[in-house]
Amino acid sequence: MRWVTIAAAVEIAATGLILLVSPVLFGWLILGAELSEPGQALGRLTGIALLGFALTSWPGPSARSVTRAMLVYNLLATIYLGYLGIMGKTVGMLLWPALPCTCS
Repeated sequence: MRWVTIAAAVEIAATGLILLVSPVLFGWLILGAELSEPGQALGRLTGIALLGFALTSWPGPSARSVTRAMLVYNLLATIYLGYLGIMGKTVGMLLWPALPCTCS
């Protein structure tokens, strides 16, 4: 049964990497359509969340894996949201208030 958990974690990580690297490709493969610029930003953020989820799904002996996964998610999400805010792309009025919430 352990192999099922490992297979699920690998599938989640692969989906997260595809979303992180090329959300346009993911949108085209899954939805058959192009993603808008905000859709791409949301796709990348979803990819970051899926990578964190894959880390929590990986079989581990302790709760350290969950803590590590939360740290990876918070760090990557903070960096990406900060990048979006600094570059001025796809910035909504709640971007800057949301940024400190990801690093708590």
